[in-house]
Amino acid sequence: MTAYFRGKYLQFVSSGRISLQVRLLVILTGLVLALTQPALSQTAQRFATAPVSTVQIGGKATIGGTVIPFKQVTLNAQIPGRVTFLVGAEGHQAKKGEVLATIDDQAIQAQRRAAEAQIMQAQAALRNSQVQYSRELYSPRMNSVSGFPGMGIPATFDQFFTRGFSSMMGQSNPGLERQADLYGRSTAVNQAQSALLRAKANLEALDAQLRDAKSVAPFDGVIVKKLVEVGDTVQPGTPLLSVAYTDYLRIEADVPVRLAAGLREGMFVPARLDAGGAEVQAKVAQIYPVADPARHTVKVKFDLPKDTPGGPGMYVEVTVPDLSVPQRNQPAVPADSLIWRGSLPSVFVMDEGRPSLRVVRVGYPLPDGRIAVVSGLEGGEQVILNPPANLVSGKN
Repeated sequence: MTAYFRGKYLQFVSSGRISLQVRLLVILTGLVLALTQPALSQTAQRFATAPVSTVQIGGKATIGGTVIPFKQVTLNAQIPGRVTFLVGAEGHQAKKGEVLATIDDQAIQAQRRAAEAQIMQAQAALRNSQVQYSRELYSPRMNSVSGFPGMGIPATFDQFFTRGFSSMMGQSNPGLERQADLYGRSTAVNQAQSALLRAKANLEALDAQLRDAKSVAPFDGVIVKKLVEVGDTVQPGTPLLSVAYTDYLRIEADVPVRLAAGLREGMFVPARLDAGGAEVQAKVAQIYPVADPARHTVKVKFDLPKDTPGGPGMYVEVTVPDLSVPQRNQPAVPADSLIWRGSLPSVFVMDEGRPSLRVVRVGYPLPDGRIAVVSGLEGGEQVILNPPANLVSGKN
């Protein structure tokens, strides 16, 4: 444009048809344009700018959750006694089957020795009952004369004559007496067998208590909480240790019922962790079938990718679809265009070649690093990136 006015000025001067006043006016106008145009172009080139883009938002909501282990168990005491061993403190890496805690079992060991003695006694009683049954089977007691005194003549006489006449007259039944004797001996055998089984069952119960005296790791994991110390006296049900499998992590969140309607098992949703603001894709793993009647929320678990930074107990934000809110376009600016002067954020917008300060309200960060703007911009403006601290609105 400066070259255009310079050409016009030379044309007018060479024609000789203008007055001296007009010539002076043209000269001054050319000088003003020549000085102003480079200044404006230098102002535009002095700052790095970026356009205000628009993003589609709405239909989403952010909820808070907690990172939890993939699975976790609490080992409780099964027998009363004194804690005699603990494997280590929190953070100990336990292997499956490793003994983590033991309780004093001297009283149970004594009971076990007594149970072994009862088994030996029951076995002896069983052998005796079996011998008595065999004796009754092959040598009936009713026919024995070994117990009679003297030469056994009275017993022999009684065996052949008295019992014979008694059976013939219907006063006794030798066959029935023999059957009753055999049945009594077999009953003694059965009772001895029952006593032996009872003694063995008592021994098995004591062995189970001895196994319960040791708490072993059910899977490979890490001790996340130690609830007792060596020397503590515990009762059955007292918590000892908490072991968690932390190779994989999960998010547990209470989702309002209206938001839970938009979730399906297997779908992926964005999640932002409190550890360094890392953003990952979480998979919906489980949706509880029943809502909390007091809070009207549904418990939902999300699986996190392996090697996700952080650990159990950490706060995390999950963005879930909201079917009740329509989607809309919203401006977004680069994060390095925002400045904070006072309590509200603002940006510098290029307006006719000059920076203009705009106070804005910001929303949530976007995955690409931009910041959503709720109000203050419409989209399409040019914002200044990393504006200097001495930049003043309306001045070059």
